[in-house]
Amino acid sequence: MKKYTCIDLFAGAGGLSLGFKQTDKFDILAHIEWEKPMVETLRNDLVKRFKFSPQEAKKRVIKFDIQKVNELINGYWNDETLKEYAIDNDGNIAKYGLNGLLDGKSVDIIIGGPPCQAYSIAGRAQDRHSMKNDYRNYLFESFAKVVEYYKPKCFVFENVPGMLSAKPGDKYVTERIYNAFSKIGYEITKPDDMKNIIYNSADYEVSQARNRVIIFGVRKTEREVESKRLKNFYAALDSLKSKNPPLTLKDAFKNLPKFKPLKTPIKINGKNISHELISDFNLTQNFPRYNNQRDLKAMKFWVQNDMNKATTKEKLDFYTKTTGKISNHNKYRNLEWDKPSPTLVSHLQKDGFMFIHPDAEQNRSITIREAAILQTFPNDFEFIGSLGACFKMIGNAVPVNFAKHIALAVAKVLDERD
Repeated sequence: MKKYTCIDLFAGAGGLSLGFKQTDKFDILAHIEWEKPMVETLRNDLVKRFKFSPQEAKKRVIKFDIQKVNELINGYWNDETLKEYAIDNDGNIAKYGLNGLLDGKSVDIIIGGPPCQAYSIAGRAQDRHSMKNDYRNYLFESFAKVVEYYKPKCFVFENVPGMLSAKPGDKYVTERIYNAFSKIGYEITKPDDMKNIIYNSADYEVSQARNRVIIFGVRKTEREVESKRLKNFYAALDSLKSKNPPLTLKDAFKNLPKFKPLKTPIKINGKNISHELISDFNLTQNFPRYNNQRDLKAMKFWVQNDMNKATTKEKLDFYTKTTGKISNHNKYRNLEWDKPSPTLVSHLQKDGFMFIHPDAEQNRSITIREAAILQTFPNDFEFIGSLGACFKMIGNAVPVNFAKHIALAVAKVLDERD
């Protein structure tokens, strides 16, 4: 069976590319990522899951700043970057860049989603300049340059709905994105219609309500043909929505191990421990973070008293009473058994109290593994890095099941085209 060739930009931990690979219709030739924990996580998974040699995994997952597009594509990297590839004893990638890795292969599709923090409504609300001066507003330009160079048949660009209202430089970023891709010969949904291409991962067998803008781009040929392909992609993605009720937290967590808080915290290997396992089994990377007695008391009270339904004033008063601090934003929320999880965020480590486990007896926030399950990563997927790095890469990821359905819609369009 023919496989379509693909490059994954801003690859993160690989949720998007893993979904594409699960269809068995795509060969991911290269993953480009800048942050080291994500790079190591991706390389590790290529070796363990897909049986690549360590050397091949290191070649395919390129740790590089995508803003340096020419160097990424053509090579001749500096000494600092070369260190990442010193083990290979192979100068082809460093000397010839992405072109050296592709070795003349054409690219059928480019996928990826630039960091969303600059577009996020929550992020803009907390920045006094509304993130207008954040360089991440313009990372789509690097994406477009790679598309322009390799001229794939199509691309998928994923991001947060806040992108639709982001206005860096006093011009809507959607207009900038539309013009950038139009200029290099690609058709995408017009800015005024992008509100119609917001998709919720909960519609695709994911126990998480996560809205994302899915921009599909096709190379311009005849206008009738390109318009038809755009419509066909979104029609295919719509048709793939589950006919069943959305999966809930109970569907995701019902068979997971249980924990309970210790009466007295202990220290193991210099690490504070506040919970113990009370089930017969456990999963990797599945242990509650440490919480002090004040936080344990607050979480238990919150869940037992159904504080999710409290008024905004009651929630803010609760925070002040608990911590002695004042906030204009609610800092606590528990997940609910009969609903999908709210959207996981990249700063999950700092926002643990916004993801309190719904079982009051367990009295904790969710673990790394539980967050990964809500993003539909396989249970044997290993995240490499600190607690914060693991939560960040999980919160930034595209849910694997959602990515798989996007890939199936792309494959349908490509199959029809070919």
